[in-house]
Amino acid sequence: MRPRELNGYVGQEHLVGKGKILRKIIESGHLPSFILWGPPGVGKTTLAKIIAGILERPFYTLSAVSSGVKDVREVIKKAKSQSFFSHPNPVLFIDEIHRFSKSQQDSLLSAVEDGTVTLIGATTENPSFEVISPLLSRCQVYVLKSLDTADLEKLLHNALKKDIELKKKKIKVAETHALFLHSGGDARKLYNIIELVVNSFSDDSEIIINDENVISSLQTETASYDKNGEMHYDIISAFIKSIRGSDPNAAVYWLARMIEGGEDVKFIARRLIILAAEDIGLANPNALLIANNCFSAVNVIGYPESRIILSEATIYLANSLKSNSAYQAIDKAQELVRKTGNLSVPLHLRNAPTKLMKELGYGKDYKYAHSYNENFVPQEYLPEELSKERLYEPQKNQTEEKVKQLIQKRWGRKYE
Repeated sequence: MRPRELNGYVGQEHLVGKGKILRKIIESGHLPSFILWGPPGVGKTTLAKIIAGILERPFYTLSAVSSGVKDVREVIKKAKSQSFFSHPNPVLFIDEIHRFSKSQQDSLLSAVEDGTVTLIGATTENPSFEVISPLLSRCQVYVLKSLDTADLEKLLHNALKKDIELKKKKIKVAETHALFLHSGGDARKLYNIIELVVNSFSDDSEIIINDENVISSLQTETASYDKNGEMHYDIISAFIKSIRGSDPNAAVYWLARMIEGGEDVKFIARRLIILAAEDIGLANPNALLIANNCFSAVNVIGYPESRIILSEATIYLANSLKSNSAYQAIDKAQELVRKTGNLSVPLHLRNAPTKLMKELGYGKDYKYAHSYNENFVPQEYLPEELSKERLYEPQKNQTEEKVKQLIQKRWGRKYE
């Protein structure tokens, strides 16, 4: 079912649609190295193969899970031996490039830099965390999105019309809600579920795809989905929501599910850092320190001992007081900026490095807080038009109740 031409490729219109960046690159014939970042099953490998095919480039592929430095060097050596002035340089596609070690990534650098190969990497993880800076600086990063309902609809009908086995069967699509819901924007998962439903019927009977049959088929195959990592995003979601909901038992259970499934420890630890800021925040500022230290520790230790560190951090965060006031404050602030545009900085807050700026009133009447009692003096810090805006709202927890009292003491009625 993997398409070989761009016209058959489903999804990612923001990259391959008419006039969009990847289509322009293909049309120009000049292919730079880049990284495709997105969730599983959205067409990263397919897109790389289509691009290499259209541009008639030799295509080498490595999996970061099973390949080492030796494999990388062998591919580069082969690419050099086939390099001629009249031939374009080959494409080296590396799946799950986030799993490549630093030494493996280092071994790619010179070949990418001198054009021996054009690198196309695929990753489900943020390349900023997982790809070394020298390699990342030589690659553009393109973000792929989960497939939407319209995309999944196209894939379903493509499969029913073109798949060799499915064409032979009598298949009726009665409902698609459960099918698309459990696919989660993942084409691979969509096809797996279709296969499960079809295989649940006898060979000569009419096959009905509806919500009931989809759910029934999935319930009998739950274990295989877990083992193969198909529920990756569902489980991390349950993990985060359990910590947010202050349930340490459930949180440790979902942590164990990820550990038993071989999940990357750094992925788990990164999510704990995000949660510590988003869901615990100012109710317990130490939570961010704990989460950050957890990430540093598991980075050094690795499995199996890192499971203990992850468990400690998980339980601590689950039991902590919760507040999303910082998260809400920055959301409100960004929305306010989008609505009000580039408002002028008040004159008394402006920097005045030159005589002319001082003459224009830059920095005039600014009150230096440290010169006043308790290192505080009331003055306006927002643009005049936003003087009454209140973006940070302390929430009802022990820590922020004290913060609220301090704000009221300092600012009086200004932020009531």
